[in-house]
Amino acid sequence: MATRLPEAPKVGMVSLGCPKNLVDSERILTKLRSDGYAMSADYAGADVVLVNTCGFLDSAKEESLEAIGEAIAENGRVIVTGCMGKEAEVIRARFPNVLAVTGAHQYEEVVGAVHDAAPMPPNAFLNLVPDSGLKLTPRHYSYLKISEGCNHRCAFCIIPALRGDLVSRRPDAILREAEKLVEAGTKELLVISQDTSAYGVDIRKEPRMWKGEQIVPHMTDLARELGKIAPWVRLHYVYPYPHVDQVIPLMAEGLILPYLDIPFQHASPSVLRTMRRPANEAKVLERLKNWRSIAPDITIRSTFVVGFPGETEEDFQYLLDWLDEAQLDRVGAFRFEPVEGAAANDLPGAVPEAVKEERYARIMEKTAAISAAKLQAKIGRTLEVIVDEVEDEGANARSQADAPEIDGTVFLRDAGHLKQGDIVKVEIEDADEHDLYGVPLA
Repeated sequence: MATRLPEAPKVGMVSLGCPKNLVDSERILTKLRSDGYAMSADYAGADVVLVNTCGFLDSAKEESLEAIGEAIAENGRVIVTGCMGKEAEVIRARFPNVLAVTGAHQYEEVVGAVHDAAPMPPNAFLNLVPDSGLKLTPRHYSYLKISEGCNHRCAFCIIPALRGDLVSRRPDAILREAEKLVEAGTKELLVISQDTSAYGVDIRKEPRMWKGEQIVPHMTDLARELGKIAPWVRLHYVYPYPHVDQVIPLMAEGLILPYLDIPFQHASPSVLRTMRRPANEAKVLERLKNWRSIAPDITIRSTFVVGFPGETEEDFQYLLDWLDEAQLDRVGAFRFEPVEGAAANDLPGAVPEAVKEERYARIMEKTAAISAAKLQAKIGRTLEVIVDEVEDEGANARSQADAPEIDGTVFLRDAGHLKQGDIVKVEIEDADEHDLYGVPLA
């Protein structure tokens, strides 16, 4: 009689927060997969559940705690990792039965905790077919993390406390990963970090060889090489340093997508100074104008904080007027909320919650109108899109101006011949406040 091989333990996971956390989750699961573990699609079938937490805002912390509670209620065997791992005492006080708590990007610790909680039976890995990596995104797009941590000390942010100072990855290692992702089916690389513009400043004197040539660890050089590897390359979390100007010609050449995700956070010089952010808002307007002259189709996405301590009505109106001039394509806004450990907590001039809500509503109304007008101007144009999903009634796609999950969708009719990951030309027939509607040209 044949001997039945033991089954490999199964790991369930929930990943909260930003795409950087998602990349961490992918790396953890890939390592566990290479160690022989199987993945569970639900809590009930898992031998242990991982909860990768977010700790950026108090609301995000509460969401993380709720997710931990749900996992414990449905499974009971839970390991916590991620940004909120810095507050292990808070987690254990509320959930004393968690098996382990580790911090952000502590891959060895969390994998070790899984091995302790659900040991691998001898030969169980023989039941599994090895693969090149486990992704939590669809096959056709992938997040590519180029660095970890941040050197800034913005008054509202605790990311350096959670993830440390900037640590850049070697450019050759990033490019090798990009090649593997594209070989596995990735069409769109989404470049992420805490501060993409700062990439390489900590290793700038350590050039590496790539394809027989020396490559300098710098955002522009890295973006140029990535553009040779993947059809679409999209830059996220770009801090507006002067050298950002250098990547705009790459967009005009078609090497990378004409898209920048720049968190300006505010426009009022006094608020920016209090935030410990760059305060040359007039220069930013000049740069936006110059970027658009070089790459007319460039999309600028940004985020802003309203109700920051000390923000007056004049400051807020200054921001609204600045947005009228800047004409940003996509905008997200946040109501300021204190985060334990942030310097902003001790600032005077707290803005009442009702005022925050009123300002939030005004900025969203303003930016929605700007975005809607920009979308209306695309009716009748031919755009290149990438297909995310094909259904009976049509396809959901994104233009070069749309990052997954955060921007808009291009809904396509007569698209039954398309498949996920196709990059095609479409004619735009209609638009609403957030999305476009079109038809494939082939």
